[in-house]
Amino acid sequence: MIRPVQFRMNEQTAVNNYFQEDISIANAEINNKAQEEFDVFVSKLRTAGVNVIVENDDEKGNTPDSVFPNNWVSFHENGNVAIYPMFAENRRKERRDEVFIRLEKEGFQIKNIIDYTAAEDEGVFLEGTGSILMDRQNERAYCALSDRADEGLFIEFCEDFEYTPVVFTANQTVEGERLAIYHTNVMMCLAENFCVICLDTIDDKKERKNVLKHLKETGKEIITITEQQMHQFAGNMLQVLTASNEKLLVMSAAAHKSLTKDQIQKIEKYCEILSSDLTTIETCGGGSARCMMAEVFLPKK
Repeated sequence: MIRPVQFRMNEQTAVNNYFQEDISIANAEINNKAQEEFDVFVSKLRTAGVNVIVENDDEKGNTPDSVFPNNWVSFHENGNVAIYPMFAENRRKERRDEVFIRLEKEGFQIKNIIDYTAAEDEGVFLEGTGSILMDRQNERAYCALSDRADEGLFIEFCEDFEYTPVVFTANQTVEGERLAIYHTNVMMCLAENFCVICLDTIDDKKERKNVLKHLKETGKEIITITEQQMHQFAGNMLQVLTASNEKLLVMSAAAHKSLTKDQIQKIEKYCEILSSDLTTIETCGGGSARCMMAEVFLPKK
């Protein structure tokens, strides 16, 4: 997780992230609030037994979205690291070697770096585990196409990492128009035994049927959420493991509050819920709990 130092609303991402909103307080105050939310969130995760490695952002670049590291990097069990091409130019500065140095100091092994960032020169993007939902156990990857998720590059990623691709388009209503949702991970969460998903966003019936087919084939219980719940970031969740191997589903307080009793019961059959208030980060950043965590699957030395 990356602790922000200059968090604010990013005008470069707001062009196609319809979850972002501007708030009329000074940027310094927005950053202070975001830091407070970040610190409380990390403390809750650690108290629950999750191993959290916190790296501070630096002030060298204009990186208001550095709190969302999952968009530029992913770490894999075979020691591979993928680095991804980013839509917003100021987000490309988030990619820092210090993160890899820190992980190696923590005892993790990086064997190979697969760098897709040259695609930026062609105006082609694929924003990490924002764009790609990996079912690592069943070797399938799900991707909702958008300005930030190119189909060709997604297929290339799946070939490189040996995943079966599941491609679709997910839309939301913006001022009466159906527009592509910027990241897959705001409308869908893949856990080990279940999937939280806003099926209403997949307008194409064949595509919806195909997504459901893959989820059912891999034995996932499907927990559907509404578009209204999605806008409270109820799709932006991540299952994590504690040091004692207990499963937690991590989400924001807004997402947790939006869930019905029935949805909560279904989730709690498989894991406990951990939630934290991320109001400022959600409002200005247009991302939530899942976006803030880059999970590390690298082998230990």
